[in-house]
Amino acid sequence: MQNRMNTFPPRAETLARLEAHEWDLVVIGGGISGAGVAQQAAQRGWSVLLVEQRDFAWGTSSRSSKLVHGGLRYLKEGDLKTTLHSVRERNRLLREAPGLVEPQSFLFADCPGRKPGRWLMQTGLVVYDLMAGQRSHFHADLATTQALAPGLAPPGLRGALVFQDAKTDDARLVLRVLQEARLLGATTLNYVAASGLRLEGGRITGLNLHDALGGNTYAVRARCVVNATGAWADRLRAGVDAAPLLRPLRGSHLLVPFWRLPVAQSISLMHPRDGRPVFLYPWEGATLIGTTDLDHAGSLDTEASITPAEVDYLIEAVNDQFPLARLTPADITACYAGVRPVLDDGQKDASKATRDHVVRDESGLVTLTGGKLTTFRLIALDALKHAAPLLPGWRADLRIRPVFSPSAPLPMNSALPALQRKRLQGRYGKHAAALLECAGESELEAIPGTETVWAELRWAARAEAVMHLEDLLLRRTRLGLQLREGGAALMPRIRAICQPELGWDDARWEREQDAYLALWRRHYDLPPHHRIPDWRKPWTRLAARHPLAHV
Repeated sequence: MQNRMNTFPPRAETLARLEAHEWDLVVIGGGISGAGVAQQAAQRGWSVLLVEQRDFAWGTSSRSSKLVHGGLRYLKEGDLKTTLHSVRERNRLLREAPGLVEPQSFLFADCPGRKPGRWLMQTGLVVYDLMAGQRSHFHADLATTQALAPGLAPPGLRGALVFQDAKTDDARLVLRVLQEARLLGATTLNYVAASGLRLEGGRITGLNLHDALGGNTYAVRARCVVNATGAWADRLRAGVDAAPLLRPLRGSHLLVPFWRLPVAQSISLMHPRDGRPVFLYPWEGATLIGTTDLDHAGSLDTEASITPAEVDYLIEAVNDQFPLARLTPADITACYAGVRPVLDDGQKDASKATRDHVVRDESGLVTLTGGKLTTFRLIALDALKHAAPLLPGWRADLRIRPVFSPSAPLPMNSALPALQRKRLQGRYGKHAAALLECAGESELEAIPGTETVWAELRWAARAEAVMHLEDLLLRRTRLGLQLREGGAALMPRIRAICQPELGWDDARWEREQDAYLALWRRHYDLPPHHRIPDWRKPWTRLAARHPLAHV
């Protein structure tokens, strides 16, 4: 396990150092915003500690729509600034992180009477391309549209507008940014919560941290504290008597096997019922369908779940575009829902609420919230601008720099196709070669129904701070979203690979497996009203005979 020291130092050693000195910056929150702040600050020489109360990317940053996009829809709301920033950041990320951020072609069906209409949509795409400094959109006639998207047949289809955006694995993006932060000297800890702020003379001088795994509490000194807790930001801000900023909105998604709804393009549409934007596109060996946009009244301490009405809403949108698909709940592999930290700007319609971010210094607590996955670097730089005055003698250098450090190309390997080499390089950066070295026999083969190779499980268990089985299957890999029943049929082989790397005894593994499968059924399975009885599930009858189940 010699590679562990290159990724996460031993947890006990890291915890023992927390109180040893005053940190320039403590970042609270291990999603994409917090990861971006930690990386950008460490890149500028600050001593940085990042803590996350659950697992890295546990919240919104593993439950997004997984798109790195310019926000074409925000043009409609007149939000030119957000769109311009998003388009430019999308292009930077495509250049910096191939294999992790990948181009995705989008297709918008042209049908008479459907909003926003061809000419308004085309005008928006012209502006979109001008912002990006390129021309990537075109109008496809009916025959070309049918060739690009077989089965697409909404009422009155007469062609389509085709344009370019990008997609990613959101959780792996967070982990890669955190990896870059650690390579620059930052310290990162999951399952460590901020239990209280420490104030002297009305200014924050540090905070108390609680280790959720070991139970110990640490008093940490900090010159600046950044609140990057997303939808939880108002809870921490209450410690400085600040008024609430946020309107938590739930976005829910479905995944179906790619063979059941094979699309090469991302199909972008306005829902026939209410005109809200919906999409479906190929993602990691599956087809992803999203998203809803609803006020979320549930507890933020409990994982969000899709509702029966949201399932019906998304299926209705798909069947309107692909009437012969006849998609039903029985086709759905998994569902997920996330709560977005959207600023409360008074909009009655949730889908029209601004997606811009805000940064505030409140008694030395720099809060950043709102914003989009795509613009995490710009959000981080804005936070550093507010944090800089709290570090006397530091001259702010806030020029845009690359997030991802270059790494040597992976060696040619007959067991690993070129696209997989690119994929692993993008997701693991400088650690991709070590991942290949640790692979056991046949572990460079893709897990059926996914683009994940078995060796990714071994590497994650060995070197990526996995504390619970859900960390491994929902965030280090995405098998819990890609496979029926959260991957239960493959659990014997997952256990054979990962249990020795994790150092868990049999009793610990059984507890973790039971807890993970119970969690999956509560929050990633269909709602009870839509669930398929066991006797109707062909995959449960076949699971015991699965060729990989007992490998």
